[in-house]
Amino acid sequence: MKALVVYESMYGNTAAVAEAIASSLRARGLEVDLCPVSETDPEATAEVDLLVVGGPTHVHGMSSSKSRQTAVSDEKNTFAAPTLEPGLRAWLKELPSGAGRLATAFDTRIDKPVILTGSAAKGIARRLRARRFRLVGQPESFLVSTQNELLGGELDHAVTWGADVAERAAAESVALTR
Repeated sequence: MKALVVYESMYGNTAAVAEAIASSLRARGLEVDLCPVSETDPEATAEVDLLVVGGPTHVHGMSSSKSRQTAVSDEKNTFAAPTLEPGLRAWLKELPSGAGRLATAFDTRIDKPVILTGSAAKGIARRLRARRFRLVGQPESFLVSTQNELLGGELDHAVTWGADVAERAAAESVALTR
């Protein structure tokens, strides 16, 4: 099974989570490409069996051009490759039909109740379904501090979640061939 993990990252947290997920998928036998959204042609998704998409939660949902610019200009931001354009919103609009192929969504968000923070993963999942992808599991959040640092244990959480995604994707593939 071929997978593509696409992410948007401002402070490096989402990139680190995406790397952990990709590593976990590889460890379970999937052929995996890992790419920032700014370096991924939406058409490339036509070649994959499983699409994993993640981004940071900004202002209760997916980032905007303005929120990305604010993060990039933050003097505390030391991440060398923050996403500017295109963001996931624009990228997902250009995504070709999933034609029933598998996908899942994740985000990073501040460690507070989702009612207060929102979730980019929910918006990503909604857009993937609209593009005719079949979701394997529920969207997942990985938590960061108010200082924009991943909380302890979140990379292990990403590895475990990646393993679960691989298992669900394999089960869905077997179900389709019956």
